[in-house]
Parts: sequence; structure tokens; C-alpha cells
Amino acid sequence: MVGRLKMGVIGLGMGRGHARGYHSHPQADLVAICDMDVGRLQEVQSELDVPRTYTDAEKMFCAEELDGVSIAVPNKYHAPLTIAALKHGLHVLCEKPMAMTVKEAERMNAAATKASRSLMINFSFRFTEAAYALKQQVDAGVVGDIYFGRSVWHRRRGIPRFGGWFGIKELSGGGPLIDLGVHRLDLALWLMGYPEPVTVTGSTYDRIAQPLAKKERKQFDVEDLACGLVKFANGATLILEASWALHQQEREHMTTNLYGDRGGLVHRNTAGGYDFTAEIFTDEDGDQFSKRLDWRSGSTPSSYHEFVNSILEQRAPMATGEQGIKVMKILEGIYKSASSGREIRYRQA
Repeated sequence: MVGRLKMGVIGLGMGRGHARGYHSHPQADLVAICDMDVGRLQEVQSELDVPRTYTDAEKMFCAEELDGVSIAVPNKYHAPLTIAALKHGLHVLCEKPMAMTVKEAERMNAAATKASRSLMINFSFRFTEAAYALKQQVDAGVVGDIYFGRSVWHRRRGIPRFGGWFGIKELSGGGPLIDLGVHRLDLALWLMGYPEPVTVTGSTYDRIAQPLAKKERKQFDVEDLACGLVKFANGATLILEASWALHQQEREHMTTNLYGDRGGLVHRNTAGGYDFTAEIFTDEDGDQFSKRLDWRSGSTPSSYHEFVNSILEQRAPMATGEQGIKVMKILEGIYKSASSGREIRYRQA
């Protein structure tokens, strides 16, 4: 293992959580933060007692002797900033989605390989007690071979502020599919063992958000709902759904249901919030059982601590660039299918 790590963060919207994560790790020092918003810089510097601040990422790369950095900026800038950090010899934790396109994601991963540095994607929904417990059960063979699933994140009204970058495709790459669906997709794929996608069919809609944006005379050119059907090389099928605005009962509805030949499982939020429950359903000797996680005895690290630990232990992080590329293939495939009205088929190696 190496000694204490010097960490930095670029982007202090979502990146504020990254900064707090590094600050709380016993073997990491948060030494530099970067954001174009001086007010944000001052707030985070004051809260976490960060030694130095920057408004230019390249200047931070050149001035600091960092070990690792988080990239938590609008999606358009994930690839260029990640590649720049890797060229400076830094390990990178990049916010989800990995990139705007599959080609960008592949360039990022190639840069990490060339630099002999780690590239981790912040698929943070894996890092919950409920998800960890389910993964243990799946790996132990409790549900058997997973052949079908459905993973969902719907909001009743959760459209980002009109005129902001989330609703502008040039900056975001898409709407709730690439913003919310990416989390539920990764969680499902992780529990399924990350099978190889073969075909994708998808649809997108903007029935609720578009009229509201026009009324406010604000730019909004992404979907407010997307859905897709993914088939994998191992024969499994997954349905994915994501929305910012939907006429439903709950404020937030998140659920991932997976079904195997020995049992089924569900990871879902409770009371429309961000606490999660895990359940497993089995058939044993003709009797049907339901099992719910009450408490997990093992530790569950945050994604930020996992990133630091992977560097210290000189191993690959849990959420790799290769996995990020598979996620991007599916997201991009759903958008392409929705646009063309056709099934998207991937060439197999």
C-alpha cells in the first residue's frame, strides 16, 4: 500500500459530496478544489478547510501534486477533463454518466490504460447497504441465473430548472435516461454480472416538460421520459425506465426487480425518499419464502472511499471504465432507437 493520498475535486455541485467523502477518509487529504463559481469555492473551502482553490482545472493539474481527482462537471466536459487528468498522471473518479457518447467513453478508458491509472465511474447506487446485501446473495447463488428484470426511476415532478444545462442536449447528452436511468441501469447490470448487450429498443417522450418549457420561453430539447428493452448475449432481458415528470402517486419511485431460476430480488426506495430496502423471494421445497434485509453487519463504503481504497491497495476500483462503456452502449442505443424507430443491434466480438 502507498501512503496518504492528495485528492482534488473539479466541480462543486455534485462534487461537494465528493469533497466531503475525501475529507472524511482517514488516509486521504483534500488539498485542492476547482470551480468557476467563486462563491461555491469559498463555501466548500470554509466548510472543509481546503488549502487551495482554483477556477481553472489545467492550472490545478500543473500546480498540485495530486494522486487522484473527481470530475463532477456538466456531462459535456467529462471526457476532456478526465483525459487531461489522466495525462497528468492522476487517478480519476468521474461522475455518471461516463460520457456523452460511447466513442468518448472508449477514449477515456484508452487514456486510463495508456497512463496506467484507474478510471472509476461514480455509480453510487451500488454503495448502499441494500445493494451490497443483494449482491452478496446473488454471488452466493440464492437467486440462480438471472434471466429477466425491470429497473425504474420515475419522478412525479422532478424536472431540473428550465434553461439550465440538464435540459440542453449539447451539454447533457439527454434527459432523465442519462441522468437518472444510468443509476438504475448500472445497479441492475452489476447484480446481473454485467452481461454483454446484444440489442436495444427504446422510446422517448417530452409530453409534460416541453409545454412547460415553452410557457417559460426556456430552452429544453431533451426527453422527460425514456424507456428501453435490452437483450443480452446470455439470453437475459432487461426493461429500463426513467422520467423527470410522470402522473404517478409517489414523489420518487425507484425499483430494481430481477428474476432468476431459483429466486427473485428487489431493491427499492421507501416512502418516496432515498432510503432503500432489499428483499429476496424464493421457493424452497414447494414453500414460498420472502426475506428482507433488516441490518447489514459488514461495512459498506461510499463510492469516494472505494476510490481512495482502490488507489491505496493498488487494485481496480469496483465501478470500472469498461463497465461505464457498457452502460453508455445501452443509453446511446435507446436514444438511437427512439430517434430511428428501429432496433439497435451490437456487433459481437
